[in-house]
Amino acid sequence: MKRSLTLLAVVIAVAAAGTGYWYVQGKQPQREGELALAGLQAPVTARYDARGVPHLQAQNEQDLYRALGYVHAQDRLFQTEIMRRLARGELAEVLGDKLLPTDTLFRSLRIREQAALMVQRQDRQAPAWIALQAYLDGVNQWQASHPKPMEFDLLGITPRPFTAEDTLSIAGYLAYSFAAAFRTEPALTYIRDQLGADYLKIFDLDWQPDGAIATPLAAADWRSLEQLARLSHEALGDAGIPQFEGSNAWAVAGSRTRSGRPLLAGDPHISFAVPAVWYEAELSAPGFNLYGYFQALNPFALLGHSRDFGWSLTMFQNDDVDLIAEKTNPANPEQVMVDGRWQTLEKTEQQIAVKGEQPVPLTLRRSPHGPIVNTVLGNSAGAAPIAMWWAFLETENPILEGFYQINRADTLGKMREAAAKVQAPGLNLVWANARGDIGWWAAARLPIRPDGVNPAFILDGSSGRADKPGFYPFSVNPQQENPASGYIVSANYQPPAVVPVPGYYNLADRGRQLDRHLNNPDIKWDTQNSQALQLDTSSDYGPRTLAPLLGTLRSVAQGDEEKELVEQLAAWRGDYPLDSTSATLFNQFLYELAFAALHDELGDTWFPILISTRAIDAALPRLAADPASPWWNLRGGNEHTDRSAIVRLAWQRSLKHLSETFGKDPASWQWGKAHTLTHNHPLGVKKPLNLLFNVGPFAAPGTHEVPNNLSAKIGPAPWPVTYGPSTRRVIDFADAGAALTINPVGQSGVPFDKHYGDQAEDYIEGRYHKARMGVIPAQSTLRLVPGN
Repeated sequence: MKRSLTLLAVVIAVAAAGTGYWYVQGKQPQREGELALAGLQAPVTARYDARGVPHLQAQNEQDLYRALGYVHAQDRLFQTEIMRRLARGELAEVLGDKLLPTDTLFRSLRIREQAALMVQRQDRQAPAWIALQAYLDGVNQWQASHPKPMEFDLLGITPRPFTAEDTLSIAGYLAYSFAAAFRTEPALTYIRDQLGADYLKIFDLDWQPDGAIATPLAAADWRSLEQLARLSHEALGDAGIPQFEGSNAWAVAGSRTRSGRPLLAGDPHISFAVPAVWYEAELSAPGFNLYGYFQALNPFALLGHSRDFGWSLTMFQNDDVDLIAEKTNPANPEQVMVDGRWQTLEKTEQQIAVKGEQPVPLTLRRSPHGPIVNTVLGNSAGAAPIAMWWAFLETENPILEGFYQINRADTLGKMREAAAKVQAPGLNLVWANARGDIGWWAAARLPIRPDGVNPAFILDGSSGRADKPGFYPFSVNPQQENPASGYIVSANYQPPAVVPVPGYYNLADRGRQLDRHLNNPDIKWDTQNSQALQLDTSSDYGPRTLAPLLGTLRSVAQGDEEKELVEQLAAWRGDYPLDSTSATLFNQFLYELAFAALHDELGDTWFPILISTRAIDAALPRLAADPASPWWNLRGGNEHTDRSAIVRLAWQRSLKHLSETFGKDPASWQWGKAHTLTHNHPLGVKKPLNLLFNVGPFAAPGTHEVPNNLSAKIGPAPWPVTYGPSTRRVIDFADAGAALTINPVGQSGVPFDKHYGDQAEDYIEGRYHKARMGVIPAQSTLRLVPGN
């Protein structure tokens, strides 16, 4: 009997394994053979290369985009579904009540309503609209005719057609992802109003009462803003959705290259996830050829090149969101003071579907300045409604038409005209063509703010100073065309501008590092040294932050070993290779210094919010250099503390933490042990699903604000990398058909597919692949033919 039971168990296990195998196989993309696709006017060929990238050849543009939608869906349908749900506030329906705050936030942003308005404004005869409809039809045909992705089964997702509103909602998510105001403006206003003007000096901000709220907010209002700031920071991470963080891009004229033709390089910095951010595909039809990098549900490449031209993008990081505190009518809390009179808030009612529970009602309100974003938090909200003025909601933003034209912009004039149509989010478009031209345009609609108003703070809605009298013309946006220097570099720092362009810009260190190399007249640029520049792991940030503290560190170091560690830091050049121990020590010390100096004033809420903003990057070097800063005095202590006391405390805590985490021997504190990259799938947050869906971990070189910008949050070691280059591209227009590229994980988003994570090791080790164009050595061929 026992033997029979054992045999039965083996049979069941084998059957289960066999069933599992066929289940997984049934979900895999089909990359060879012949399939019928309704709506095609002629056959379309999809040749797949060794990385799983489809090279589509069609006889007309409409067929081309319908086929793109079809093959994009079979590789990335779950990614498309989850991004649609995030942008439209529909995640709780499939992920449960833990995503209810995220849905509430995104509903309050009014992305859904704005997407519907944008669709209404579309010209139904325009090539961009026709292309989008063909693409969506291809996506929907694949979904309707194939088994659901594995993640749909696990989460109980019922497929539904994708629409143009979904595509434009995802454009709204992109614009939100770029906005830093939700975290930064409340944090800086809190510091100004609760701590005083002296505490603003490390942020290079003057006391700016003009246009700002006249009296400090109440405690309940600050609690609601704390929640809003925290939620805006955590929302994308909780959903496993990539957030745009920064980027590098440069174009070099033929006079400065080895080939004599322009060279273009770019690596947009986006949070890591699996599936990867970009879907690569080559599109070919009569009169059109493009190797493109596509976002979910968008038929137009956001990055791309042909043999004739190409472009990359970085975040402009202009401040296109203002938070505005409204003054309420004491006799009627549904009215606010705007333009000298009480105006009634608009109110709409919605319901949020929640998995396994009753729908949750949601009341959304809107003032003339924009949506009210704090009172949606419910009972925790304060009495003061906080409105959001957001350029995405206030501009026509013909972004579909803009990127349709960018995909075809082979001259300076065409690219300039197309860039003017991208109004939100703000993007730097860096471009080159084979004829010899290079250019850069900061694409955004820049609002006119009254003189003296500083949008770094929450503004007073009753004063009239929060109002926008209009927008500047595109001609005053920062831009360059064929500069005399022979090169253009964009790295998220504040650009020179004709008009004021407030923003949440990155430090100049990364840009200076790139400029230092690109400005060298003795270097002739090619794909090889461009790769080396993209993979550079050093900048001035660490050494310049440490410089004013080295004397104190030398005085507080105890014993020969500690003194040697200080001297190693003094000699450190700010580089982050895998074997560096000084990089690990500096990173830990930077966190401990920030915590010891700032946490006592900011507490457990505002401290983590502040260190998640770009404002902290510039603030810490200024703090280190100012021995008189009030931040050095510990609040609540019996004795006055100074910079030396805080440095001593941070140093001792750093050594203690690293010893406990990596061992007492400092030689074991290697950067590659402390700094690792794991590509996380939305379902990989739960064990043991992480073993099935996530890719990694990998020891990661680089850090925040070096060219190889593999960045982690400021915090105690170890440091999981959160964002970095979402692809690396180098195109020499002497041979654009052999451009270089790499995907951080793989082309496919289908678990267990051979292209799910097949580039991850090459990526972390700094290797590239060729983005071949035209006739390629195909690994397989899928033929799509007209069907009923």
